[in-house]
Amino acid sequence: MGILAWIVLGLIAGAIAKLILPGKQPGGIIATIVIGIIGGLVGGFIGGALFGAGDVTGINIGSIILAVIGSIIVLLVWGLITGRKGART
Repeated sequence: MGILAWIVLGLIAGAIAKLILPGKQPGGIIATIVIGIIGGLVGGFIGGALFGAGDVTGINIGSIILAVIGSIIVLLVWGLITGRKGART
């Protein structure tokens, strides 16, 4: 998969993960892309370990789902590291 596809997948996954998690997450569009790309790597690793999934060959629903799951994990870990809390009511 080319670098442009990784960036697009990262942007999609990071944006969806930020929408799913409550509260204020750090960063703007660049942070969203970075979180999404790292999340894609984490999601791909988890998918490979659990399901024996092969390499990601393009942007498809399976890749996006794994990348979003990985991005959510990355956001949660980032929140634990930085001490940010979710939305308070």
